[in-house]
Amino acid sequence: MKVARLAVLGIAVVAGGGAALLAGRSEAPPAAPAPVISINTVDILVAKKDINIGQTLTADDMGWVAWPAESASPLFLRRSDRGGAIEQLAGAIARVPIAGGEPLRESKLIKANGSGFMAAILPAGMRAVSTEISPETGASGFILPNDRVDVLLTRRDKEAERQTGIESVVAETLLSDVRVLSIDQNVEEKNGQKTIVGKTATLELLPRQAETLGMGRLQGTLSLALRSLVDSDPNKRRPDTPSEDSGASNRVNIVRFGVSTTSIPK
Repeated sequence: MKVARLAVLGIAVVAGGGAALLAGRSEAPPAAPAPVISINTVDILVAKKDINIGQTLTADDMGWVAWPAESASPLFLRRSDRGGAIEQLAGAIARVPIAGGEPLRESKLIKANGSGFMAAILPAGMRAVSTEISPETGASGFILPNDRVDVLLTRRDKEAERQTGIESVVAETLLSDVRVLSIDQNVEEKNGQKTIVGKTATLELLPRQAETLGMGRLQGTLSLALRSLVDSDPNKRRPDTPSEDSGASNRVNIVRFGVSTTSIPK
């Protein structure tokens, strides 16, 4: 009886040992640690939060972050080259919107030196001239800052009326392809706003164009005609489209008795 028990116990021990041996052999060897990739970085000055056009930067709006050296543009401000950039740029005005986390570039900023924002962003040789508009004369509010427009003048032709005794109305293009700087005090589209119905449009004009606009304001009613993006692109402008600084009348439509005729100024 004892011999049988010992035989069973021996068989159980041998079976257990074999199972343990097989289980140990089935385990996969431990994986080798992943290699550590070293990336060269440089400290780049970025905007900590969204910055709107015309906003004055403070030291709290800027900060240094590590940036991959291979993708760092030479235009980025590096701490190794401009360690005092935060103090130097504090008080600068944003010429364009800057997103939070975007690297800062000096071309997107300007030092006003006490001047207003409009004077700071106005290109050299250009003038900012305002004219009154209404929903009827401003394309129902669909004209936004940075759009390009034609300025139209509608007036009574008193000389023709004296000669014919018939009411005569003249419409002419005073200025072609000029940029809208602002509508009232809005200089950009904000908060998903699709239209800006304002009372004043500020245009970017050459000095001669500013004189033409001033004289036209006294002669009749001024209207803004919104131009297509394609027409406003100098590279895609049609040969018969007047240039931005033409400053002259391009076409006159005279309406008498409801019949429209066309005359070309000499």
